[in-house]
Amino acid sequence: MKRLSVAALLISSSAFAAAYKIPEQSFMSVGTAAAYFSSARFADTAYYNPSAMSFLDDKKFTELGLRAIFLDKIHFQGQAVDPVAKRFVISNAESKDELFLIPQFHFVSSSFLDGKARVGLSFTTPAGLSKRWTSQLQMATAEEFTMEVYEVDTSASYKLLDNFAIGLTGRFIYGRGKIKYRFYNQFANNYLYRIRMKGDTPIKTGWAVSATYKPTENLTFASLYRSKVDLDVDGTVDGELHIPSKIDLNTIYPSSGNVSIPLPAELRLGVSYKRNKTIYEFTFERTFWSSYKKLDFNFSNPALEAILGQPKPKNWRDTNTYRFDIQHRYNDKTLLMVGLAYDETPIPQKPLGFELPDSNGYILSVGSLYSLKKNMDIGFSALYVKKFDRKVNNKNIRGKFSNLQAYIFNISMLYKF
Repeated sequence: MKRLSVAALLISSSAFAAAYKIPEQSFMSVGTAAAYFSSARFADTAYYNPSAMSFLDDKKFTELGLRAIFLDKIHFQGQAVDPVAKRFVISNAESKDELFLIPQFHFVSSSFLDGKARVGLSFTTPAGLSKRWTSQLQMATAEEFTMEVYEVDTSASYKLLDNFAIGLTGRFIYGRGKIKYRFYNQFANNYLYRIRMKGDTPIKTGWAVSATYKPTENLTFASLYRSKVDLDVDGTVDGELHIPSKIDLNTIYPSSGNVSIPLPAELRLGVSYKRNKTIYEFTFERTFWSSYKKLDFNFSNPALEAILGQPKPKNWRDTNTYRFDIQHRYNDKTLLMVGLAYDETPIPQKPLGFELPDSNGYILSVGSLYSLKKNMDIGFSALYVKKFDRKVNNKNIRGKFSNLQAYIFNISMLYKF
């Protein structure tokens, strides 16, 4: 993945989470607006709160699920800089809507070491991004941006006391992506630039630690910290590049390059309380986006490095997310849930572009778990993200982004044996 600085290229993002983070990785997390944490008690405990595995019933737990993520069209009304005229021009447009199908898997073993220890395994997609535009000035920086991040976690828990347990997770992460952007110069009857890029990462490693404390049977406190992981992307770039009085490469022969993008560290603190048949849960989430200070591409071709390889400041901000959910056992076969969250964006106004029209917003969700038979359940959940309209006034854009919304639908089969 590469960057063209003269076109103000930025890393793009999907619109269903702050920046490119995806916290919803299971049936329960989708149904509770990802507040599900201290109350974790299904197979996805291996991912959300590994320390709590030691408090589960002495059985094996599995979850196999599928999420459908729909990103609605983003509307822009205002002006953008024309790369040839070097001035602001009217550029009202809308992005393409997009649909993704993403699987997830979780497993928790039965207990061992006198019932104090458990191990778990999870397959998730903790980050991702996608944005596509079809209008001329929007395609100048974001004809297509796609990035996929896959993670396999191996986790273990150990109960130090009857009411206190700790967890440790090893993370193995792989990413891949592609970028396209172009601008046609009508006066010269050629492309000022037309760039195609693709790349992937080696397997990267990280870690997480967690703790769960249950002062009473119905009250639970939990904490978790995930480490930062740098996604070091290696890839190639080709296309066309015509910059008057500077360089005219006409055809860019494939050149290798690399860039590093952070998957930021995260801190979670949560509390849940069960009263009769209802669980009330609150989760505070701090994401350390400030580690993303600049975007710096490096090219093996000296000419491309001179033109395209200049670092671009990002200076993102750490963010807070506040999540709340209610889970109610309606009857012996049915569990109902609802969730609400407020999510902050880490992106200041200065670097905001068509590649990442992000803003603060709310998350609403509902879900239901139904018991098919004694050890088998099926879960349905849905989530809606509504982000606030965002006005922007920087050196590249003057206008307003609106219709920033997305939907997630999840179906999962849960089995214990």
